[in-house]
Amino acid sequence: MTTIAIPKSKEELYTEFRLLADKLAVLGLSQYEARAYIALIAHGYGNADVVATTAQIPRTSSYKVLQSLEAKRFAIGTQGRPKIFKPEPPKNVYERFKADLEETFEKLSLLHEIVYDRGLPQLIYTIAGKEKVIEKIGELLDKSTRSFMICTPAFSSIRDKLHKKFQSALSRGVSITIVTSPTQGRPDYAKVAHRDGLLATDVIADYEQALIAAPDLSACGYTDNELLAKHLQDFIDIMLGHKE
Repeated sequence: MTTIAIPKSKEELYTEFRLLADKLAVLGLSQYEARAYIALIAHGYGNADVVATTAQIPRTSSYKVLQSLEAKRFAIGTQGRPKIFKPEPPKNVYERFKADLEETFEKLSLLHEIVYDRGLPQLIYTIAGKEKVIEKIGELLDKSTRSFMICTPAFSSIRDKLHKKFQSALSRGVSITIVTSPTQGRPDYAKVAHRDGLLATDVIADYEQALIAAPDLSACGYTDNELLAKHLQDFIDIMLGHKE
């Protein structure tokens, strides 16, 4: 059992507050969002003013931060004015992300097992750095001649960087499919499916190349092996209910 030390002073409390906020970043929360979520948990509920004071974030930003937490399913907004927000229970958040992580590592394990069983060397290459990962996604998009599928919770970040490349691929007749969360919008140049709870970013180009990236796009694994790309495509099709 983990032993949790109770802060004994105001300084220790704020130190623990900052540490918790930093750790929540791995779940895709900004520093303000993490602080606001912790503040909601501390109070049980609150409006933008209360959260701004406790979380030490600008009052002008607090309402938008709470709306973002609601969209990401970390908070529940009530009707009325001022709007009151309640925190999604930490246990519920944990169970949701636990399921997402299991799904991501199932994909990685699948790729690993195929490589191990077949003795195929140097099939998965690691790329580090968000800019380089997005650049690699853009490269796969540029090289696509038939189809391009991207399954990601971070489509808005990718779209902002690669908008022209998406348009160029479309003009070449590439069939583009995007699977993303409901909060990410619906581009008019692609087939779009919305799915809650996405964590990793998966890309399959022409059923020949594949990429799996971390939630914050800080690193990815890439392969140009058709067998691995097909297995990842099959996995995503099953996830989306396209195959049994």
